[in-house]
Parts: sequence; structure tokens; C-alpha cells
Amino acid sequence: MELPERIKTEQELEEVMTRPSPGLVEDMVRVEGDLLLLGVAGKMGPTMARLARRAWDQAGRESRIIGVARFTDAAVRDRLEADGIETIAADLLDEEALASLPDVPNIIYLAARKFGSTGNEPLTWAMNTYLPARVAVRFRCSRIVALSTGNVYAFSPTDGPGPDESTPVGPVGEYAQSCLGRERMFQYFSEQNGTPVSLIRLNYAIDLRYGVLMDVATKVFTGQPIDLTMGHVNVIWQGDANAAILRSLRYCACPPFILNVTGPETISVRMLAAEFGRRLGKEPVLTGTEAPTALLSNAARYHKMMGPPQVPLERMIDWVAHWVSIGGRTLNKPTKFQSRDGRF
Repeated sequence: MELPERIKTEQELEEVMTRPSPGLVEDMVRVEGDLLLLGVAGKMGPTMARLARRAWDQAGRESRIIGVARFTDAAVRDRLEADGIETIAADLLDEEALASLPDVPNIIYLAARKFGSTGNEPLTWAMNTYLPARVAVRFRCSRIVALSTGNVYAFSPTDGPGPDESTPVGPVGEYAQSCLGRERMFQYFSEQNGTPVSLIRLNYAIDLRYGVLMDVATKVFTGQPIDLTMGHVNVIWQGDANAAILRSLRYCACPPFILNVTGPETISVRMLAAEFGRRLGKEPVLTGTEAPTALLSNAARYHKMMGPPQVPLERMIDWVAHWVSIGGRTLNKPTKFQSRDGRF
């Protein structure tokens, strides 16, 4: 895929993120039937739905792409429908609403709660653990790709390879524990009902409007201090993450197939600050010292199966620096990647 040197508008950003790769189109040729995205109105859902629509179209599929969410922002729903995605407004925690959804063979489960978890833990557990159990029962005859998180792993040494899919989990804090609960519910009902499932442990997706790179670049640009204690991260372009999630429909299995999805590098936050400082003409304000461990993932299986991400780290840094410098719109949703106590 030919990548622009700079991205100047949200329209251009959306076009780049929803441009299907040949690998995605090839995989979608092998996926039959309609697709239902549950929780489509979040950070990743709209671009994932549009990517699916474009990939299905290029694959010659006339399948329906259906997005389900509460749609508190009506503009999100309008834009999806304008791009050929059907929408259903529903509160997934409402049993009648969940039961009324159409039966489709392909499910992408995106519904989750992270920010605001601290202080409202019951809702976090309801969204992240109870609801997945209900969805697993409701769509037991479908194949399900469920978005999880690298937060289910314990911190690992920054000079090591990071945890792979065989590494024992060790979630820190109630948010991460509830996410492991989500995985366990899909695993349990997969084996109970023979439902093919893929579990995607993502760590961390970014576009220009949110993400770890945006967090660091914004602090460099505005002169805010950057805490280096959580000194290393993994990131992946949201378009690449979306493609990996969709392609995982092919690999659903019982018991569930698990896949870490992130970029190939263990990235120094200090290095990121320096690179953004150079591009933005600012001197980063750094505090703290790097801990010997961080929340990391080893995505070698993903890279072997699907190839390297199409958008490399250096291009992401260039794009984010330019976006910050021109005052591009943000979602105002910091990742809080610096948290080491699991409180979000």
C-alpha cells in the first residue's frame, strides 16, 4: 500500500485506514455470509466496519455489514449508513434487544468498558464479563472474533521478547481482570456449544486522533512532563489492527484461537519523546526513570500468519507529529498507558 507522507484531514485519515490490503481481500473471499459488529460506535468500530465493507466489495461478496451500538452520537450512525453499513440501535445489556438481533454467521465483538472503570467496577464487569457470556450464548451457532487486550498479561522484562500466546496470564487491576473474564466466558461457551472463536489480544492500536503516540506527542508539544516509569510500549496502526481482527474470522476454532496483535518493536517512550521533540521543535520534559518491566506483547505469531503491519513505526511518528502541529482533531481519550496499578 502506498502511504502518504502526511495526512492533513480526517477524510484522508479515514480513507487510508479503510483501504483493504490484498491479504485481507483474499481472506474475505473465504468468509461467507453476513457480518455483525457489536459495539461498532467505539474508537475502532466505525473504521473497521468501513474496512470490512470495502474488503467484502473487492472480494465480490454481497454480504451485509451490520453495526450495532447505542449510537449516542447520531452522526456516527449517519456516516456508517452513508458508507453502506446497516445499523441497529440497541443496548446490548438489554436482554430483549440482544435476543432481537439478526442471526448472522460472522460476529465481531467490540463492546467493552475501560476508561471510567475505577469507581464504577460493577458496570465494568457487566460489560466485560457478563455481556460476553450472554453474547456467546446468543450467537452460539456463529463464528465469533472477540476483541481482548494485552492487559491480561503480567508486566514482563523490557529486555525480553514479551509474552506470547502461551505465556500464563497475570492481569493487574479490575479492568484487566474483567477482560480476562471476557476471554474465559468465550472459552467456556465455545467448548460447551462448539462455537468457533478467535480472541484478539490487542496492545495498543493508534490513529492520529488518539493513542500512545498522540499522548506522547501532545505532551511534548505543550511542554507537559512525560513520566518514563512505564518506559516501553508496543503499538500498531489502527488500520492494521482492524485488518487483523477481520482476517481472524478465518481462524476461529474450538477451543478458541488466541492471537496477540501489535507491532514488532518494543518501543522506548524516551525515544518517542525525543523523536517528537525533533519533529516538533520542542524539548521534551521527562520525569522518572524507566522500570525494568512493562506491559508488552510478543506478536510473532500474527506477523508470521499475516505479514508485518503495512504502516511502520517511523511513518506513524511522522503522521502524528504533523497532526499535532496542525491542530488536528483528537478524541480527547488519553490511553493512560502509564498506569502500573491497573486503574483506568
